[in-house]
Amino acid sequence: MNKPNILFFFTDDQRFDTINALGNHKIHTPNLDWLVDNGTTFNNAYIMGGTNYAVCMPSRAMLMTGRTLFHLEDTGSYIPQEHIMLGETLQNTGYTSWGCGKWHNGTESYSRNFNDGSDIYFGGMYDHWAVPVHSFDPTGKYEGRITKTAAYRPNNLVEEKVADHVPSGVHSTELFASQVGEFIKTYDNENPFFAYVAFMAPHDPRTMPQEFLDMYDRDDMDIGDSFVEMHPFDNGSLTVRDELIATIPRVESDVRQHLAEYYAMISHIDSEIGKVLDILRETDQLENTIIAFAGDNGLAVGRHGLMGKQSLYEHSIHIPMILSGPGIAKNKITNARAYTVDFYPTLCELAGAEVPDTVMGHSLVPVLKGELDTTREYFYYVYKEFIRAINVNGMKLIEYNVYGKRHTQLFDINKDPMEINDLSNDSSKSEVIDDLRVKLLQAKEEYGDNLLPFSTFWEGF
Repeated sequence: MNKPNILFFFTDDQRFDTINALGNHKIHTPNLDWLVDNGTTFNNAYIMGGTNYAVCMPSRAMLMTGRTLFHLEDTGSYIPQEHIMLGETLQNTGYTSWGCGKWHNGTESYSRNFNDGSDIYFGGMYDHWAVPVHSFDPTGKYEGRITKTAAYRPNNLVEEKVADHVPSGVHSTELFASQVGEFIKTYDNENPFFAYVAFMAPHDPRTMPQEFLDMYDRDDMDIGDSFVEMHPFDNGSLTVRDELIATIPRVESDVRQHLAEYYAMISHIDSEIGKVLDILRETDQLENTIIAFAGDNGLAVGRHGLMGKQSLYEHSIHIPMILSGPGIAKNKITNARAYTVDFYPTLCELAGAEVPDTVMGHSLVPVLKGELDTTREYFYYVYKEFIRAINVNGMKLIEYNVYGKRHTQLFDINKDPMEINDLSNDSSKSEVIDDLRVKLLQAKEEYGDNLLPFSTFWEGF
């Protein structure tokens, strides 16, 4: 049997509850709905958290290395050669590894992971209509540099971007989707392809073609029961950039506008994904292509008084995850526990590739085949040196240590998915908290959470 192609769509800041077919009827996502109907959705998929304010950097490193959070180098800002990446493994199995879009893990690792590609944005966020990108460089040197204004008044800072051109006036979502579409349309190699598209949306600045913003009325947005004007205590990240894009205290009308723009960006992504799916159909490659879709992390957008993803609430760590294609059950939703790191061994097994010893994720193929209900007993989450959390069968304990000040929260996710009712002061739950704290310490050892400066969280615990 021929090896399947693999097409991977990775979005930036898209949380779990932003797909119409999965229950959010306020959002328009017909093409993601098609993936849900024609694939298996992991309804219980998460990132481990982050060791950097830029949560997406370690998240993307975990995706491509299959390694858990404390087994990355320098929070994922670069990937050492001994950490064999997904694209390298698939190349060794005969795949063409093609990439475009956002890459937050250094140029050297990109040149190892991909042997073909188009425009790459080396960085975090930027103006979607004027992204400084670098053409794929088969030499792997990526020597292009473009100087841009980083900040205007009061300091007029400039920055140097790894880039050799700026496709001004073309939205980043359309730029990258059109390039993968063209790659698929013209691909004539007998070898299968792994095509990776890393969108910069729906990360702010939240701009998109007007037709998508026109789909949403600010006053019709459901901002959720967990909306509050301010987070009740210092979580260590209340003044990071992501939290300063909206008024503090939060204003309900402002958050509704942010949410409308957020949904509009996702609908724009959905539309562009639809064009790529059409090209797969037109070229008769749809039936032999595994399609993976996921977000790199979630986003608060007003919930718990927050705007960003620098927390361990569900809105920030719970992500969409869908697999569709040959051998994958259609219209199936599973509650199997899954991390981003599990994509690597799963795709390798589906592609008939040997998984390197450096990979720490769990293959989800036994779940896809119905042989196992889940491959994980519990979830462990981390945010820098400030927050740790654990979820065992829906009981979720969150512990904070922010410059020596401790807070505890306990939520029953099964009954309270929006994390509104904190049970930590309920005396009847003291034994539950004690048991979860024991499990938290076990997870600390299992996941190697002993790395400075992040391990200072444990001082006095």
